[in-house]
Amino acid sequence: MKKIILSTLLITALYSCKKEGQKTEETATADSLSVTQNTTAQAGTYIPKELSPENVSLYLAKNNDTLYVTNFFATWCGPCMKEIPSFKNKMQELKGKPVKFTFVNLDDKADWDGAVKDFVVENNLGGSVILLDGQKLDQNFFSNNFKQWDGGSIPFTFMRKGEQTDEYLGMMTEEVLNSKIDSFLK
Repeated sequence: MKKIILSTLLITALYSCKKEGQKTEETATADSLSVTQNTTAQAGTYIPKELSPENVSLYLAKNNDTLYVTNFFATWCGPCMKEIPSFKNKMQELKGKPVKFTFVNLDDKADWDGAVKDFVVENNLGGSVILLDGQKLDQNFFSNNFKQWDGGSIPFTFMRKGEQTDEYLGMMTEEVLNSKIDSFLK
């Protein structure tokens, strides 16, 4: 009986972080800098905007000397929320350098004005968050943009600088994040 209960709890926990990953398909054409420029100057203001999957694909394909760190997350995903402080620390550390951090939110549209807004304001990330309506995503979005990620689970982080890319599925520790970013900035 204990094995059944533990198995059920484990499956539920694993499934909860896969729930929205398959529904993700709208992102941004604009990079973090552009999104930031479209925001008001007030700290904590809720400013994320919705992007189409096509615009997200264009953003992910940017090929220049800037390192683009794109993290796909949802507010209901525990591992996603756990890794956000590491990303925020790295954002502060690299401020002014050619590195753009973007967080692509995969929550249901119904949560955008509640849980997502609260998260963005609390973390002062309005200029770095893009809303993606998972209902608009299909398998082509994943196969056209990523080598490994099929949208089945989150968090997922995609990094690109020029032709060099890196994909990381799962919660990234601060050490792993630092190591990956450092490898791009050498």
